[in-house]
Amino acid sequence: MEGFSREQASVKRVLLLYLLFSWSSKGDFASLLPASGGSNSPNSSNLTPYRRAELSQLSWSAAHVVYLGFLKEDGCLDSNLIAEGEEVGSEDDENVSIDANNEKTWQEYGGEKGSAESLKPEGYNFDTCPPEMRDYIPCLDNVAAIKSLQSTAKGEKWERHCPQGKSRLCCLIPAPKGYKSPIRWPKSRDEVWYNNVPHTRLVADKGGQNWIAIAKDKFKFPGGGTQFAHGADQYLDQMSQMLPDLKFGTHVRVALDIGCGVASWGAYLLARGVLTLSIAPKDVHENQIQFALERGIPAMIAVLATHRLLYPSQAFDLIHCSRCRIEWTRDDGVLLLEVDRVLKAGGYFAWAAQPVYKHEESNQRTWLDMEDLATRMCWKLVAKQGYIAIWQKPIDKSCYSNRLPGALPTLCDINEDPDSVWYVTLKACITLPRNNPDKFFWLDYPARLDNPPVRLQSLHIDAIASKNEVFEADRRYWIEIVQGYLRGLSLKIEDIRNVMDMRACYGGFAAALADQKVDWWVMNVVPISGINTLPIIYDRGLIGVAHDWCEPFDTYPRTYDLLHVHGLFTLEQDRCNIAHIILEMDRILRPGGWVLIRESMAMALSVEVLAKSVRWKTHLLDTENGPFGKDKLLSCQKEIKDLYEECMAWAQLLVFLVGLVGHHQTSAKAFAIFA
Repeated sequence: MEGFSREQASVKRVLLLYLLFSWSSKGDFASLLPASGGSNSPNSSNLTPYRRAELSQLSWSAAHVVYLGFLKEDGCLDSNLIAEGEEVGSEDDENVSIDANNEKTWQEYGGEKGSAESLKPEGYNFDTCPPEMRDYIPCLDNVAAIKSLQSTAKGEKWERHCPQGKSRLCCLIPAPKGYKSPIRWPKSRDEVWYNNVPHTRLVADKGGQNWIAIAKDKFKFPGGGTQFAHGADQYLDQMSQMLPDLKFGTHVRVALDIGCGVASWGAYLLARGVLTLSIAPKDVHENQIQFALERGIPAMIAVLATHRLLYPSQAFDLIHCSRCRIEWTRDDGVLLLEVDRVLKAGGYFAWAAQPVYKHEESNQRTWLDMEDLATRMCWKLVAKQGYIAIWQKPIDKSCYSNRLPGALPTLCDINEDPDSVWYVTLKACITLPRNNPDKFFWLDYPARLDNPPVRLQSLHIDAIASKNEVFEADRRYWIEIVQGYLRGLSLKIEDIRNVMDMRACYGGFAAALADQKVDWWVMNVVPISGINTLPIIYDRGLIGVAHDWCEPFDTYPRTYDLLHVHGLFTLEQDRCNIAHIILEMDRILRPGGWVLIRESMAMALSVEVLAKSVRWKTHLLDTENGPFGKDKLLSCQKEIKDLYEECMAWAQLLVFLVGLVGHHQTSAKAFAIFA
């Protein structure tokens, strides 16, 4: 089909079958996922069943036993085991009364159109938001809250200000006109469709610095940056030459790029085995993170202002700032001290900026202030060449112990949790980890991926004496689950790049994908309502963020190809309305994207109704526990609306031709057109 994209060609072929064989007029085209129990379903005989997690040689009293059962996401062992063949208990199921066809408007519940009043786990007829909301981020575009701020001097207007009550999002965010299925990785590193992110401000402002350019219907990314106009690869080579100990991909595995632009630094580090989280605020260059995500690069909106970043202490091997325009020494160095909190012991901070190499008085004063603050924080300047300076955080605590009384910045209170981050105000003090060994030690990658991290022992979970065994069971469990997903769900690996695990626990889902050499990146989200396992995720060489799912997430619409949800709705059902979570999932999910939800039968049925309310196609499948297991897998796909509307337009045209010329002649012409 010369002249047509793959998606257009596929739609036209499906349309032809639609007309010739009188398929449903609802446009319910063949799904990638088989119906439960069908010959191609995950439960059919041609697939190896998923295995349950096996906790081998767990110590209970004095005996060593093989313990087969369920592992809960918070790291606890679930003693409520289900024997093979046991039917689903009626205690949960008999209270479920849901009409899948029950679509009610907001007015019928007494709420104004578009309000969040009286959300219930029933079907709704959600309207589409106005076109001008196509890039809407609820907690960052709350104009009323931003106007009411008493001060914006420290960047408060770029922080989270979430709408409440009737101001909450209660419509479906539309895609831009002409939106196409994204160009796929790795080609997307260098180009994306113009219509998917139709914003030209960065081209005007940064085109001369080799950030971005327009070429016909695409944006092109040459790989440059403000401080590395000749390309990120050359810049990374220079860093490696300056400091061979960086050892990209092994010693340095997880990096943070602050003020990342369109994330080219992180994009080129991926080829060197480094997983970089690129962050920037939604400021005057507000679409830079949107470009990064469209390219398939790990990124999220974040700002250093008055609150902690949403990452744990000791998270990153390398933190980078290239012309990020942050006043590091303001307020007694509070912003650089936040960098110190999330930087691993022995980790590196790279600063590329004019004060490093320019000799004007103002730049020299800034450099001396920066050098003085870093020294008082016990950082060591290990390399300085051209416009790049690199410091290293101490590998042990001897420097902190030898500081003079009254030295600034002070050490933070030992009773303060360094990993508590949700709306926690910044303090100008040096954060030390809770369990403070004489010397910190981190495994190189990939060894750190599958070995139980030291910080695992500090988690407050039920398996007090068997945390390493629980970790190993979780690792093996998710390898089996992910193999089953890839083998049995007909997911096209090449069509997925950006993935979110909305309740990540130890990061087992993402780790299993890495073990399987699947070229996706995963944002591991740890809900604040559960046990904080985020330090474990970073210790494994993965990335993630803390979040409260009762509030919207800080990313643009149409960000993720796949959302993975395991037990999240059960966890949050008593804290917030799960309908809001579904709406937020729809906002951040790309058209054509997938959602995999593992929940109890009762919860899966409730969620399925809401999924249909946001116009997802749904399939309820059995899990590895079989048809009598208590949990189910709800597979959903978001429609690509533009392709659907185009299909219907072609249908109307050919039906018209049928009426004029006759069914058989039109069918022949249709074959000639679409063959």
